[in-house]
Amino acid sequence: MKKALHMLSALLLAAGILAGCGTTEEPKQKNQQAEQKTEQQVTVTLTEDGKEISSKVVSFEEGDSLMDVMKENFDVEDDGGMITSINGHSQDKGKNKYWLYTVNGEMAEVGAADLELSEGDDIAFNLQAS
Repeated sequence: MKKALHMLSALLLAAGILAGCGTTEEPKQKNQQAEQKTEQQVTVTLTEDGKEISSKVVSFEEGDSLMDVMKENFDVEDDGGMITSINGHSQDKGKNKYWLYTVNGEMAEVGAADLELSEGDDIAFNLQAS
């Protein structure tokens, strides 16, 4: 009888160990795959009057707007969604000088808060007289 109880206990213990081991690895693997899929990169170049101030490759997650990425990676000030200063380089209304930006060489048609980024985009901000 004792031998049967010991065997039953050993079987239950082994079943519990196997059940516990089978569930912990799969969620980690799924989370790692999800993280690998969502992190992407764009290049952001800052120029003033056509002269490069800086250029930086930055990471973002799918669904992030350009404004989100700019605020995470640069010292940005905005007024109602319009960027007015980047890293201390500010617009000058008296000189009619404003921040304008292009995406992949094309003038942006929306504000930075409304632009959803795509992998590999080339963003160029230029502080220039308009």
